[in-house]
Amino acid sequence: MIFDKSEKGPNLYSKAKTLISGGNMLLSKRPEMFLPEQWPSYFSKTKGCKVWDLDGRELTDMLMTVGTNTLGYNFPAVDERVKRVIEEGNMSSLNAPEEVELAEKLIELHPWAKMAKFSRSGGEANAIAIRIARAASGKDNVAICGYHGWHDWYLATNLVGDDELDDHLLPGLEPRGVPQSLRETVFPFRYNDFEALESLIREKNIGVIKMEVFRNQEPSGNFLQDVRKLATANNVVLIFDECTSGFRKTFGGLHKFFEVEPDLAMLGKALGNGYAINAVIGREEIMQAAQSTFISSTFWTERIGSVAALATLEAMEHEKSWETITEIGGYFQAKLTELAGEFQVPLTVKGLEALTTFSFDSPNSLAYKTFLTQEMLKKGYLAGSSFYASISHSRVILDEYFEALSPIFKVLKECETHRDIMTLLDGPICHGGFKRLN
Repeated sequence: MIFDKSEKGPNLYSKAKTLISGGNMLLSKRPEMFLPEQWPSYFSKTKGCKVWDLDGRELTDMLMTVGTNTLGYNFPAVDERVKRVIEEGNMSSLNAPEEVELAEKLIELHPWAKMAKFSRSGGEANAIAIRIARAASGKDNVAICGYHGWHDWYLATNLVGDDELDDHLLPGLEPRGVPQSLRETVFPFRYNDFEALESLIREKNIGVIKMEVFRNQEPSGNFLQDVRKLATANNVVLIFDECTSGFRKTFGGLHKFFEVEPDLAMLGKALGNGYAINAVIGREEIMQAAQSTFISSTFWTERIGSVAALATLEAMEHEKSWETITEIGGYFQAKLTELAGEFQVPLTVKGLEALTTFSFDSPNSLAYKTFLTQEMLKKGYLAGSSFYASISHSRVILDEYFEALSPIFKVLKECETHRDIMTLLDGPICHGGFKRLN
């Protein structure tokens, strides 16, 4: 099926850029990250792994809002629970009892943790965890590995040099607006580089280690276990940021799979299946440090997030969603690797099965990605260089995806030898990192 070029979405986004700074609220949803000037940009409705744009086109979504909906869009058991809350009331001067039930459920899934706090976004959860950890450790300096949001404490990493966060999913970022007084408070290290982390602990008076358990690399040897031992030996608070990785490979945090227990952990994205809810869980003696500082927000007390999370956890447990998305993601990785081999297209596939990313090993990598996105959109897919699996992505859907992708890889093979990829693009090349918009 071939689609006409979208009109309403790009036109509305052009207007949005004159009214909303940066055009929207999430870098990963900017059209420039996929297909500048052609990306449909906005949706009218969703169901399963399908999205309808403003022109009424039905599109198969391979991106799933960077992983928020592992159960698929509009999952009935979750949405029906939320609808009841709307009818009964979402906010009041009293607290929602469901937040107590949610805390109890998350602690049951993570017995090492004894207390929880909730927020509505991953960036907030990261800021909460850092505040608690600094209060508990009595030290300001933090060693980081991975992506941890947009707050000042994290972007201060780039005050030393604008490229310090390049290896942590934020290439090209200038930390304007971040106080210079935060310089030399946050220090990055690369995943699996235990010696670099040891040096930071030894030389920088580190009080907190914050890291993703897994992003694109497998832990080498006993890396995670060694980090745990290092933190314990030096009275450093160890935080695992599982806002992205949680509920993908296990029913809970990915650290359960690797059998390493942190002092604090954040869980988000998939927790509410599209509804805003994030959690910070931790050991009691660490979490109690929250009472020595000020952490508070009106809308952290709204009811929908907690109710959605409870319904999502119940549905995950019933569906064993983490097993399904790991299986379907593994199938995707295998088919993609097979396709790249068939057409001899240089490709690197990375990440958890349910959070697959891939990149073209070519000087024209961004042009290749743009071409793939452009041609797959014409065939009815929201696609890029990643695949976020949901239980609504069946093998049949993936087989259809790869059938559509095969002729595109054939063209990319030709571009490796004699065709000019730039002559095949209908518009500008996508962005590869953070850029200011005109």
